Order: sequence, then structure tokens, then C-alpha cells
Amino acid sequence: MYGEAVKTASRLVTAARAGGANALLETDGFKILEAAGIRCPKRLFASGVAEADLLDPATLGGAQVVVKVVAPSIAHKSEVGGVAMVPNDRQSVVAAIERMARSFAGQDVAGYSISEFIPYDPSPGGEWLLGLRWTDEFGPVVTVGPGGVATEFLAAALQTGRDVAIFPPRRTSREQMLAGLKRLALTPLATGGIRRQPARTTVERLADVVSKFSRLAAVCRPDGITELEINPLVPSKGELVALDVLVAIGTRPLEERPPRPFSKLRHLLTPSTIAIAGVSASMNPGHVILNNIVREGFDRGSLFVVKPGITQFEGCQAVPTIRSLPRPVDLLILSVSAAQVPDLLIDVVEHRKAESVIVIPAGLEEKSGTEGLVRQMHETLCEARATDWKGPVVNGGNCLGIQSRPGHYDTMFIPAHKLGVAAGPVSPVALVAQSGAFAVSRTTRLTGIHPKYSITVGNQMDLTVGDYLRYLEGDPDLKVFGIYVEGFRPLDGRATMEIVGRITASGRTVVLYRGGRTREGARATVSHTGSVAGDYTVTRQLARAEGAIVAETLDDFTDLVRMFTLLESKAVFGRRIGALSNAGYECVAIADNLGDLELPAFTEGTEARLTAILERARLSTVVDVHNPLDVTPILNDEGYEMAVRRILEDDNVDAGVIGCVPATPALNTLAAGGAHAEDLLRDDSIASRLLRLKDEIAKPWIAVVDAGGLYDPFAQRLQEGGIPTFRTADRAMRLLNIFVEERFNHTVRAQMERWVDEFSQPGDRQVLGF
Repeated sequence: MYGEAVKTASRLVTAARAGGANALLETDGFKILEAAGIRCPKRLFASGVAEADLLDPATLGGAQVVVKVVAPSIAHKSEVGGVAMVPNDRQSVVAAIERMARSFAGQDVAGYSISEFIPYDPSPGGEWLLGLRWTDEFGPVVTVGPGGVATEFLAAALQTGRDVAIFPPRRTSREQMLAGLKRLALTPLATGGIRRQPARTTVERLADVVSKFSRLAAVCRPDGITELEINPLVPSKGELVALDVLVAIGTRPLEERPPRPFSKLRHLLTPSTIAIAGVSASMNPGHVILNNIVREGFDRGSLFVVKPGITQFEGCQAVPTIRSLPRPVDLLILSVSAAQVPDLLIDVVEHRKAESVIVIPAGLEEKSGTEGLVRQMHETLCEARATDWKGPVVNGGNCLGIQSRPGHYDTMFIPAHKLGVAAGPVSPVALVAQSGAFAVSRTTRLTGIHPKYSITVGNQMDLTVGDYLRYLEGDPDLKVFGIYVEGFRPLDGRATMEIVGRITASGRTVVLYRGGRTREGARATVSHTGSVAGDYTVTRQLARAEGAIVAETLDDFTDLVRMFTLLESKAVFGRRIGALSNAGYECVAIADNLGDLELPAFTEGTEARLTAILERARLSTVVDVHNPLDVTPILNDEGYEMAVRRILEDDNVDAGVIGCVPATPALNTLAAGGAHAEDLLRDDSIASRLLRLKDEIAKPWIAVVDAGGLYDPFAQRLQEGGIPTFRTADRAMRLLNIFVEERFNHTVRAQMERWVDEFSQPGDRQVLGF
């Protein structure tokens, strides 16, 4: 059946394309669905009134039939009067066709279909959208969601994640499909999961249809079927029936580029020799890059400046041209104008002078009128790929380049005094960003975190986000991957998601932010599928399915990368949190924003110890011991530390939230100076005490400092000392939910894998999904 459906679709697409059509007739769409095993209404076809007068609609059965205009240019027929439900007799059918013929006179009408009437309940859960769409970034994707004429309205009104389900056909198992369908808000309405709501179908039956439909992805290409949509798919008499089908076809060839020589990323990220073109005596970007590379400790003897007329520049050997480099370099940095890049790249290829290139300048692929330059660069690279050498790998253009701690270089042309020099141990983090400014902004905000790599890919004219992740995936030192992307190169989104899946399966964390979210809104689309499952929605669902954390805001991205990095070594064994604050409102805010977390009762031993702490502070008559614990603004630094320790050591607690509203005389929370004796740097301050606890307690915990600028030094000291610190409890709880869920799932999976390794028989791993 699968092979027959593909053959049918290919034959119909070829015939339509030969006739210059950009869509199939609905009647042809039904033929494809029926070949795939999907139930469609029985139907007749008439090219016009005369043929209709010769048909016998009674053969379709039922008291009514549905008459539709069949025209490739009329996608949504019901909206323009192209659908009529009439009595099942020849006279009524002919009359309906006569009316439509007058209404659509002059349009490319191929004829009219007369279909059996399918009875169904149109209330929510009774109409489904099932779409297959080609996306350049991910290839074919399948979308399931609310159908009917209110598709867009319902999808927008439903909670994100429960509005539509999106599946990549080649990476979706039956179990994943069932789980995705069960998450939809529409599913219990259709399957009887709502009180007194009769079941109209089952989720298993729906999954059967989606599986059959997904197999048509074999003909979903930019030069084949670009969109295939059933709307609505309805439950009727125990079956799921496709009442309407839309099929769009394309003629655009699939963009294919020769594979990049993957092994050369080693030369790019950890070069032993570097050359820079575009350095001037003034402090231009090239000169700043040179200074930054020297500052990072790169050997001047292995650093060359391409600059005619001199033999030395600031202790580095200078050469007039790329071809005059004394030997091939691992990395060439082009900090020149866009117009100069193609010729320099030709020089590199002709003389095999660099294994990798970073193209800094903008004004190439993102600027109109530069198509010739871009084409020349791509042709040069393609020619090099065909040789035994394979040519260089190229990062950029329109980028700030790369900061590589192992490579001892930094091409981001930001002076040290504007960005700050990384001081401290390398963090187990890799940032891969399409925007250089984004990477710089994150670097300045992630104080205390020093990524092993910060990579800005720019236009991805050669190397892509997926290429870098594929390489970095093999680095066991990397535990957290932060990705900012505005768009993927063709099919690189699919490659990226597959790599993300492998990274997260290994217990590591991927935080993704997708920019350019409104671009799909400006793009006209003929289908409902394109409007409810645009680029961002597809990215979000596919990334989450692969275990990535999708940040909804830029602040979320920064805080999530920070939290997962600082708490990377902390295991999570459950969702039970222990919480403390010196403000009642903050205790309430913590409880109000629990999400999937739990507030357990403390053990008897912990309760007794906390009671003793409160008694010593003369607070036992003011507050009771419960979770969250309100210690009031009266408790001092020492008592605070003791209470926090007791809560975090409690056997009923898996993670902690420690709130500290610092505007109380009882706590040392101010920087030294002014008309007070406080100094938050003292060993006995609450900040110093909490930082010591951070190293002594194995459980993950976070801090909340809800106060204004006066207390920024306090919050900053906690943050830079390695404690994830938030400025409001609601935000802290929302992001802690994400952390606990992700790390708890990893802990459970790791424990199960250890159990499987220890107790299972050969072959059990595959059966259990490991």
C-alpha cells in the first residue's frame, strides 16, 4: 500500500507539473490518500452540467450529497461558495452545478465532484487538521491539530504545546506519536476523556491514520509535493474520514551543497598557526583582533599579518599577500571589506594556504546586489571540495568569529576594556550563535562563566550550526550547549535536531533560542498547516522532542544557560523542594508558582532543629515551622545559615529555593562604605555563609534577591560565586521547574540504564528503549 501511494503521488505530480500546474485537483488528492489507505468519501465527477445530467448520484447512498467545484486555483472552497450540500437526486445536483458554473465563470474550473455525505459531530474534537509540509530547514514535517474553518483561531487560542503536534516522519516512533497526540487539548474531546463526552474515535486509530499519512513524506520535496493537507479529517461511524484535501506542488530543486571537510574544524577551533588580513596601524577591527589573539596567549611566532610594504607588525611576521605566506596556516582571518573576500578566497584555494577561514565582514549574502560575489565564493569552494585537498572550511561571513579557550584566540573585535577579559577556569559550555552581538551580550551577562567556545556563525555560507554541534558533540568536557539561531541552512535544521537528540541522550543540556519568529507571519501561505505550524513552532516542537530546552525569551536563555552550568554537577532525585525566605509575601509567591514541583513536610528531625533555631532567635512565638519557612526579617546571618543548612539537608528535600529580601538590619547585605558598618565580603556575612554552603551541599539550590539597585552587589556576589540568583520568586520558580524536570529525567534514565546494565539479559536494552 505504501509503495502504491508513492507511485500514485509521483505519477499525478509529474502529470500536473507537465501541464504547468502548481497544485493537484482535489480529486487527485483523494486518489493519493486512498492509495495510502486513508478513507475518503465515495464520489463522482462531472466536467460540467451536461455530464452531471448523465450521472446517478443515488449510487453514492444517503439522503444528501456534497457538490464541490474542482479547480486548482480555489484552495478553500467553502469560503467562496464552492461547496453545496443538496438532496441526493440528479435535479438538485445539476442545479447546484449550474449555480457554481455561473459563479466561477472564467476561472480554471476542471469540473465538479459529487461526494457521499459523511455525517459527523462538528463540535471541538470532531474536526482535525492533518498536514504534511516541506520545510527547507527540516525537510518534511507532519502537523496534527484542530481542523475546520476555525483552524487558525483554535490553534492560537490553545495553550502552547497543546495546540498542534508536529512530527518529523523519519524520526517518530509509534510511542512518540501516541505521546504527542495525547498532549493535544483536542484529543480528550475526541476520545471521550472529558466527563460525559462520548468517544468519537481513539488515539490509536488517529495514530494509525497519521502513520499512513506520514509515509507520503517520500514524495514531499521542493520539486514534488510541497504541501498535502487534509482539513477536516473527521470521526464518523468508527472511521476517520478525509473530507477535503489540498495538494500543492513545486518545481524548485533541492539545494544541495558538497559536504564540508568535517575534520578541518580541528584546525579552525584549535589552530597552531594563524594569519590575519585587514590589519591597519589604526585600531581597526583587524588590529583589535590581533591584540585579542596575542592577549589570549597565542604564540607571536606562529601569527602572521597579511599586509604589503612591511616585514613585521607588532612582533609578528608580515607578508604582502596570502600566497606569500611561508607555509599554509591552520586559520586565516579575513577582516577586510566584503568586496575583497572573493579574490582572497580564490588565493587561498589556488595556493592551498589555509585549512580554515573566518570571514568577518558583512555585506555579502544579507545585502542585495552582492549575489555575484556570493556566487563566486560558492563556486570557489565547490571547486575546492572536488579536489583531494577538499579546500578550507569557512566560518561567516557577517560574524564576529570565534572565542576559543583551547585555541588561545579571540576574533571578536571588541577591545578588552569593553568586553572584559575572561579570568577563571574554563566553563563546560559552548555557545553557538548566528548573531555576533548576541554572543557578546551573553558573554557580558554570564558573569563568572567562561565558555570553552563562543562561536558566531553569521551567514553560514559554508559551516553551519549543525556542523559545529556535530564536532562539539564529541568533546566530553562540554556539558551545556547554548544555541541562538535565526534560520538554518537547507536541511541543517534536521541535522541539528538529530545531533541535539544525541547530546541530550548523553545527559548533557541544550538550551535553544530561535530568533526571527514573526517572519512566517509575513509570508503568505495557501494552507492552514503553514499558518498554524510556522518555522518557529516547528523548531520549538522538534527541539523539545529531542530533549532541548527552548527558551521563550532572551532573559530565559541567559538564566537557563547560567543555571544549568552552575548546577551541572548537582543530581536531581525528585521534585520536592525546601524553601525559605525572610518575607511572608515571598513564601506565598514560591507556593503560588510551584508548577510541577512539590512542597513536602520536613522530617521530624528537621522540624525540631528549625524550631530550636527559631527559639534562639525568639521567633518561635511568631512563626511556625512549615515549608516554605518564613524566618521573618529578624533572623540574623548565623541563624539564616543554620536554617538554610537544615532545610537543604532534609531527606524529604531534593532541591532548594532560598529567598533573601536584603533590606533588613539583621543581615549583612550591603557593600562596604557609607553610613553603616556592613560589608558583604566579610566571612560572617550572609553572602559568604551561603557561598560556603554551596560547596558543602550536594543538592541543587537557587537564591532569590528581590530588591533594587542598592543590593546589586549582594546578588552579584552570590551569582559570581556560583549560586544561580534571581530577582523575583516567580521567575525563579518557573525556571527551577525547567531545571528540575530536565535533570530529574536524566537522573531517572541514568539509574534505569545502570539497572539494565546490572540485571538485564542480552537484548533487553533494545526492548526497553536503551
